[in-house]
Amino acid sequence: MPIRIDDDQRRARLARRHRLTPEARAESVTEAARSLVCLHGTDPSTIYLSAWARVGGMTVEDLDRALYADRTLVKHLAMRRTLFVFPRESLPYVQAGASDRVGDAERRRLVREVEKAGVFADGAAWLDAAGDAVLDSLAASDPTSYTALREQIPLLHGSMTYGEGRSWGGQVSVGPRVLTVLSAEGRIVRATNDGHWRLSRNRWATTESWLGAPVERVSAADGASWLVAEWLRAFGPGTEADLKWWLGSTATIVRKALAGLDIVTVDLDGQTGYLLADDQDPVAPVAPWAALLPALDPTTMGWRDRQWYLGPHRDLLFDTAGNAGPTAWWDGRIVGGWWQDEDGQMVVHLLDDVGSEARRALDDEAVRLSAWFGGVRVLPRFPSPLAKLHA
Repeated sequence: MPIRIDDDQRRARLARRHRLTPEARAESVTEAARSLVCLHGTDPSTIYLSAWARVGGMTVEDLDRALYADRTLVKHLAMRRTLFVFPRESLPYVQAGASDRVGDAERRRLVREVEKAGVFADGAAWLDAAGDAVLDSLAASDPTSYTALREQIPLLHGSMTYGEGRSWGGQVSVGPRVLTVLSAEGRIVRATNDGHWRLSRNRWATTESWLGAPVERVSAADGASWLVAEWLRAFGPGTEADLKWWLGSTATIVRKALAGLDIVTVDLDGQTGYLLADDQDPVAPVAPWAALLPALDPTTMGWRDRQWYLGPHRDLLFDTAGNAGPTAWWDGRIVGGWWQDEDGQMVVHLLDDVGSEARRALDDEAVRLSAWFGGVRVLPRFPSPLAKLHA
């Protein structure tokens, strides 16, 4: 019979491996990212707040140094066509196991859409030429903004109607989509940032110039196998559905990756879960802990099946597209949400009756996070429905 792993054991693993208890804090932002495979990067502020929750005494300068000076962390488009921040050494596997698939889909979609919109008769030829022009320009310059590239390269001009008839529809420039394709293919990277840490004002560079070498090539199978193994180490146990969702792939790819790894099956309250074979020993319980995690934090978003840590709060803390807002955690469970008031102070809203000890601990975290912000207000791109109710 497969061993049974209950919710308490899963929460103990989460607390230690995701660096969320005081004794498990990471020594650096790169170590924190490595512990989670990657940090979520769609919302610029999430990167900093996810690191803050896991690295004692972390400053904005610590993360900026890792991203822009030491370059031990790299922003890269990967699973589910989502921007993440990866440790540099993981890029070959990420590129092969996730980004190549995204890049191929983005290339085909852009070609199809510009031809359908009548922007270019031969979309493939245009995209090849525009991509080559971007690479040539970046190879001869320092990191460059999209605006500067567009001024230099006429092939980046042009727009098409997107989402016609929808409230969010309108004219969309084709130029940024070219950079999306090239970045997913691993040919260019988001280098420096001209904006405040809570904003995204990327400058672009060729991957080789920014990292000193192109991304090493490995097979798609090896890439997927590496990603599945890393997820199991950080997030396991989990189900096939969890892995398929997180990887943004097919069940076939996940099953092939699992078949090539040394794993065991476990019982997750009647569901079949997976663990690496050398990771079966029980994790010791941890003292109760409190955390305030940002929108789209990798822990909140790490599984498809979230009942064991989210409970009944999905509708208040996730939007209709599945994006998590800021969450308040107590002892391995999401128990509420948080936001900033007009003065920049953290407001915690509990959805569960967790007792006075938890209330004090979460209030202490709110005070600590307010002090770290230093009066800077950050409006998340994905506020929770709960926060909108109190806006």
